[in-house]
Amino acid sequence: MSEDNKGHTITAQMLPPELNSGFNIGSSMDNNSEIINLCLRDAREVFEKQYLLSQLSRFSGNISKTAQFVGMERSALHRKLKGLGVDKALN
Repeated sequence: MSEDNKGHTITAQMLPPELNSGFNIGSSMDNNSEIINLCLRDAREVFEKQYLLSQLSRFSGNISKTAQFVGMERSALHRKLKGLGVDKALN
């Protein structure tokens, strides 16, 4: 997008951290090779767990704010976390 960077690809790692929303792109991309070998149900579970842990971290463990952001009721988020085996003590 600038004259001195013609022909260079902009990657997600080059973006400012606030645009990544606390999502660790590197580790997520590394997991793709493992996830691709799972059945849909297991891959979805892995994704949901990683996604929800990332969002919980983003909101400093605040369940209410996390639930609001991801579009779930607080009680449903609690059930989902329990079902995914996520420990409540995330502090």
